[in-house]
Amino acid sequence: MIRARPPVRVPLADALGLALSEDVVAPLSLPVFDNSAMDGYAVRAEDTAEASPERPVVLPVAEDIPAGRTDVLTLQPATAHRIMTGAPVPAGATAIVPVEATDGGEQSVQIRQHSQAGKHIRRAGEDVAAGTTVLREGQVVTPAALGLAAALGLAELPVFPRQRVLVISTGSELVAPGTPLQPGQIYESNSVMLAAAVREAGAEVIATPTAGDDVAQFSAVLDRYGKDADLIITSGGVSAGAYEVVKDAFGRDGDQGVEFVKVAMQPGMPQGVGRVAGTPIVTLPGNPVSALVSFEVFLRPALRRAMGLPDVQRPHRSAVLTESLTSPRGKRQFRRAIYDPVAGEVTSYGPPASHHLRWLASANGLLDIPEDVVEVSAGTELQVWDLT
Repeated sequence: MIRARPPVRVPLADALGLALSEDVVAPLSLPVFDNSAMDGYAVRAEDTAEASPERPVVLPVAEDIPAGRTDVLTLQPATAHRIMTGAPVPAGATAIVPVEATDGGEQSVQIRQHSQAGKHIRRAGEDVAAGTTVLREGQVVTPAALGLAAALGLAELPVFPRQRVLVISTGSELVAPGTPLQPGQIYESNSVMLAAAVREAGAEVIATPTAGDDVAQFSAVLDRYGKDADLIITSGGVSAGAYEVVKDAFGRDGDQGVEFVKVAMQPGMPQGVGRVAGTPIVTLPGNPVSALVSFEVFLRPALRRAMGLPDVQRPHRSAVLTESLTSPRGKRQFRRAIYDPVAGEVTSYGPPASHHLRWLASANGLLDIPEDVVEVSAGTELQVWDLT
């Protein structure tokens, strides 16, 4: 239902957390040139063969090579070039003597230990050879991957773009946090919660408006923001009573592109799905636990799949139940839970009702009880959705 957007090339600063849409091939080698791994002196290894703390070898310092020097230098036999970490190794040099093994001289230097050929020199291409595939299609861009891309001189990366999601909360009783409550009002929390869940899944939130129980107002919100969205999520207005604005806007019989159903799960029974002007819309229940659990079950996997991201599903762990529980017949129940991965145990956490948000805020898992199970005894092994 949720369509993947076409791959794009984005600046490195915008690529973090996105999946690569194609392999990335190194356009150059790393290091680009032979360079010093130490602050010290570039020498011919054979010129230090007799060096010791008691009888240092003294060599004239012919050049000073800081990092960033761009002219090409050649080291003459029986001389040294003072060199800094990352600076290009001059032609003819076969080793770097660390400054700690010298007297640090600028005109001449006392070298107090023999340095073997190749010592402390980073060779061109020893990390990456030009033409090597360094990042793979489907790989998620990490800080290290960005560092590698920048080191290779790449300004952009090919990625699957983020899904753009519109989150609408409905209900005339809702007011913004920070506003004084009037009798009968409650603070609007679903848009904050669902927007955070969308971002945590890797997608982008384009807006989080609230609409009252007025079809014209709700429709105006859809008209204003919906055209820029890849997915629309609403919460509230889908139950069986009066003043169900989402149902009223789309027709309670699903005759305007949205089908309303009762899902055999708890929490989260009333749902709706369809399209608005071609854009997918999912209508979630208004109770906060129902809304978030429904997002976890139905939307998080779909969003991540559309963005080419791995770990589409939350990790499912097997754990032993520490208590006996009952579950409603014919419904797949998701209970808030505390999962102990060390002991391999799980304990239900808080009441199962869909308005008990406090318990979900402190839970680290969802206990998944199948729809054909009515009673579960302590010691039974069940599946837990790991929310950590």
